[in-house]
Amino acid sequence: MVGALQPFPTPSVFIWVHLWLFWFMSRHRAAMTALLCIVMVAGCTTAAQHQQNLGSTAEREMTLGIVQKEIRAGLTQDEVATALGSPNIVTRDAEGYETWIYDKVATEASYSRSDAYGTILILGAGSAAGAASSTQKTLTVVIKFGGDQRVETFSYHASKF
Repeated sequence: MVGALQPFPTPSVFIWVHLWLFWFMSRHRAAMTALLCIVMVAGCTTAAQHQQNLGSTAEREMTLGIVQKEIRAGLTQDEVATALGSPNIVTRDAEGYETWIYDKVATEASYSRSDAYGTILILGAGSAAGAASSTQKTLTVVIKFGGDQRVETFSYHASKF
């Protein structure tokens, strides 16, 4: 058939390509070894290492540690608002004293994956690792203020599951 395309190059092209690759690899052995090592090490991150690298994206969040460190009896409402931010709920009892309630619920879902594949001429190998996690945390803080608008008592409850 005249003008028909051949599905594969002629055998002589394969021979020349392999000869050129053999020559190139023999002349640049150090560079090829370094490249092969980089390709092999790139896929060596395990699922456990990915899990350790997952984290929350919040720059600053209200945590139990902040509550325990910052909140104490005698603080003013302004000082509490500076430390914890605005409360979710503000109530006033029969005597006119305020109670601030902070109720935080956070769900963190993360997934991480790495793949690697290397090939030399026709032979190849690959590996993959990944990790997924989902965590839910709750923190409830109740702060009761006295008539002078200073903290009289406070309580908190935290859970993580």
